[in-house]
Amino acid sequence: MQKIQPSVAQLDILCAEIPAPPCAVVVFGASGDLTRRKLLLSIFQIYAQDLLDEKFYLLGCGRTELSDEDFRQIAKTTIQESVSDISVKDLNPFAEKLYYIDGDYADTTFYERIKIRLSELDKKRQVGDNLIFYLAVPPLLYTTVVNHLGSTGLAGRYVKLIVEKPFGRDLKSAAELNDNISQYFNESQIYRIDHYLGKETVQNILMFRFANTIFEPVWNRNYIDSIQITIAETLGVEHRGSFYDKTGALRDIFQNHMLQILSLIALEPPASFEADHIRDEKAKLLRSIRPFKPGELKDVLVLGQYGPGRINDKEVLGYRAEPGINHQSRTETFVAAKMFIDNWRWKGVPFYLRTGKRLAKKDTEVVIIFKKVPHSMFVSSGLDDLPPNVLMMQIQPEEGISLSFQAKRPGSKMCMGTLNMNFCYKDVFGVAVPEAYQRLLLDCMLSDQTLFTRYDAVEIAWKLLTPVLEAWEKEDSMPYIYPAGSDSFTEADRLIEVDGRKWRKLSEP
Repeated sequence: MQKIQPSVAQLDILCAEIPAPPCAVVVFGASGDLTRRKLLLSIFQIYAQDLLDEKFYLLGCGRTELSDEDFRQIAKTTIQESVSDISVKDLNPFAEKLYYIDGDYADTTFYERIKIRLSELDKKRQVGDNLIFYLAVPPLLYTTVVNHLGSTGLAGRYVKLIVEKPFGRDLKSAAELNDNISQYFNESQIYRIDHYLGKETVQNILMFRFANTIFEPVWNRNYIDSIQITIAETLGVEHRGSFYDKTGALRDIFQNHMLQILSLIALEPPASFEADHIRDEKAKLLRSIRPFKPGELKDVLVLGQYGPGRINDKEVLGYRAEPGINHQSRTETFVAAKMFIDNWRWKGVPFYLRTGKRLAKKDTEVVIIFKKVPHSMFVSSGLDDLPPNVLMMQIQPEEGISLSFQAKRPGSKMCMGTLNMNFCYKDVFGVAVPEAYQRLLLDCMLSDQTLFTRYDAVEIAWKLLTPVLEAWEKEDSMPYIYPAGSDSFTEADRLIEVDGRKWRKLSEP
């Protein structure tokens, strides 16, 4: 395996970060799972890298009755469980930046109390109007919180609003949500967060394509045969059963994560690395995706649902037997789709997308399969069908890039085989890849919207998928059942095999 080692000078340049200015983060849903698992730890990591201003503070807002000290203790425990070499003493300076207030999200007086508390904290911390409101609450509460922020005067000119996905359930609800938020916040203040865009290897797609001269010239229909994008999970619905049964894989993963990755892989070169230039090209790309035609869905789309099976040698329940799930549920836990981009660069190149729960392996990857050599000069030696070159971008869990190519092996004159040149983030840089929320939160503090989704991209994605959702709701059929722990299943395989291609097996290294 060929290892790629960057120079120290290169690492210094690549790792340069701009510290956040004085600001405060107000988290609605501070007693919830997202705040405990992701937000508190990510903000601590920013602090640990000396990228958080001394004046920074976080005010947690939640329904659960907690004191400042209770909230700080929750944060300490959470961080200690994730950072093995940290002590309580080391955490105390960070914990002192955390505050908490409880109340009912539907009660106007709760927001008046928040306003008073922010005024008190600003006298001590002096961050002014540089506030970030983070909606870490269920989507059904977005409108409630936003309306109260607006009516109580908290939605100021310099305030930012972070909204977690999903951004609506379909085109209509997404438009209604956007109209509601837009009454109090303009587009430059709204940060629609998709944590996949904060992953190092997703960001690296742009660097890989546009910072190297050897790849972009072949990044088109003349050299690329097809592209596969996979987001596979071994987990089932876990504790999200009631939510997931009303959502499904199309809304939960496909509409946002998968289309965001697709847009980065296929977009045209932006004029610069500025946020709106990149987001302009993403929107153009999404508009170029060939619409799904309801009458032809069976040829380009397969929906599945996991049944009972085995994951890591352990028996697991089928989807309909999971807690909180309707026993007659038609909700899909697997989506496979064949898509085309109708523009000059990609005309005729199929993009195969698949995502599913309870599959054989946790894996998120992009596989670019190049066209085979047009003529083999090694026919006389029996090498008339040479494998294509394959470029694989591994997004998680082992972040890296792999390129396969043909080369002579030691031995006889015509001993040839496929070799892989691998780049692994952990092996090369010697550090764990940062948590996606860490990148996104710091970018929001810096007013950098590059990795956040603009509303026009949300609208285009829903326009693409809403006809699919409506057609599925009218169907009487059930999704195909696949056994938990499988790589794929017959109907999903047929989607790609009809074109003479195959999915890359999840079990492959």
